[in-house]
Parts: sequence; structure tokens; C-alpha cells
Amino acid sequence: MQAHIVLAHPESRSYNAHLAALARRALEEYGWQVSITDLYATGFDPCERPEHFAAHPPGERFDVQGAQRAASVAGEIPADVAAEIARLDAADLVILQYPMWWHLPPAMLKGWFDRVFIYNAVYASKRRFENGRFVGKRAMLSVTVGTSPETYAFNGRSGDMDLLLWPVNFTMAYVGFEVLAPFVAYGVEADLRYSDDDTLAKRYAAIEAGLRARMELIKDSPVIPFNRMAEWTADGHIANDAPAYSPFIRHQEELELG
Repeated sequence: MQAHIVLAHPESRSYNAHLAALARRALEEYGWQVSITDLYATGFDPCERPEHFAAHPPGERFDVQGAQRAASVAGEIPADVAAEIARLDAADLVILQYPMWWHLPPAMLKGWFDRVFIYNAVYASKRRFENGRFVGKRAMLSVTVGTSPETYAFNGRSGDMDLLLWPVNFTMAYVGFEVLAPFVAYGVEADLRYSDDDTLAKRYAAIEAGLRARMELIKDSPVIPFNRMAEWTADGHIANDAPAYSPFIRHQEELELG
């Protein structure tokens, strides 16, 4: 089995980098082959630009989706993007490791989505969800946050964690991944290696034990359900007889009652 970890943190000595390395070691102990992309360390450019596309005429209006499609058709996908797609193609499991900044992933990871999930090669109108490029593969978010589980619970001060992570989970489902329940490291407010606080040490030890346990049982991890293409009507709304899994995709009567 092959796993690929995408790390999005600017500091190579960060706790996120530590967790990415821990996940890699744990998976390897359980027989996985593991690759990793450290987006900051590799200098990945998160900004889509006309100069990424050799065929784009200088000075012409930059149509991002059009340029991505043309590059896909011509076999001229930018080298850094093509390399990432190849790693995803090879992987049975993809882990995204990142800190929550301002309730969102770092801009670096958002840019990775913008460029790597390239139009036509990765997704198109008929290549989404159960027809997506990465069907049959699994994805999991592993994120760090600074406060307690209680603040990220329903009606919590920091926001409902399930809702905060929904856009990234939905993105992974959109391109075909089966999305696993996330691993959330709560209370990551200082790096263990720079602190003598015994309480912090115990907290970090518990986080690391939890992540190792998830890696050991990754094949049995619960899956987050998302609707399939067949469960939407021609106008793009959820069908009346389809299940509704998210507050963001609801039936009309639920909207009225809510």
C-alpha cells in the first residue's frame, strides 16, 4: 500500500512537520510505502500564473480554466503539478497535514488545490465525485489547532470543527477521494521541544499516541459520507429522496425549519 503526505507549514521544525514524520514512520512500520511533499521546503508556487503555461501567449488575457484545460489536452501540465498528480495517482491514501490559521488551511495548501486539481486532467463536469480521477483512494485531514476540543464543538467559541473542515473534505470528495474522519490535534499552542511544561508534554504525548493509533487502524477509519452525482437534480439541487449529510447541502424543508 502507498501513502502520500502533503505538509503545509513554513517551519521544518514545527509540530506539524513532526506529526507528518510521525505518521510516515508509523505507516512504514505497518508495511506502507510513504512519500511526502513539504510544500514550503520544495518552494511550491501556490499562485496560478500565466507563466506556468508555456503555450499561453504573453500579454493575452489569462483564462485560468482555459489554460489548465489546454495544458491537460496538450500534455503540457506544469512539471511541479504533474509530479504532484503522479504522487496522488500512486497513492492509496493521502494525508493533508496542516495548521488551522484563521479558521482555514494556510494559503499554501489552498494554492496547492488551485493548481494541482487542474481542470480537465483532474476534474471536469462529468469527472466529479464517484466519477472523479481519484475514486478508490482515501484521504484524511490531520490538522492542529491552538485550543481545546470544547471550543471547537457545536456552538463552540472557535467554531464547529466539522463545519470548519467541511470545505477541504468536500474538495477531496469532489475529485473522487473517499474521505476519512479527520485527525485533530487540539491544544497545540507551543512546540514540545521548546517547552519544559509537564502538562504540555503529556498533551503532546497523547496527541502522538492518538495519531499512531489512527495510522495503525487507518483501513478501519470511519468515512464521511458525501452525496453522489446521481443524488442531485438537473438544476443542481439535492434530490428529494436523496440523503442529506451536511448543513451546507440540505433539503428545502430543513432550510425552512432551520
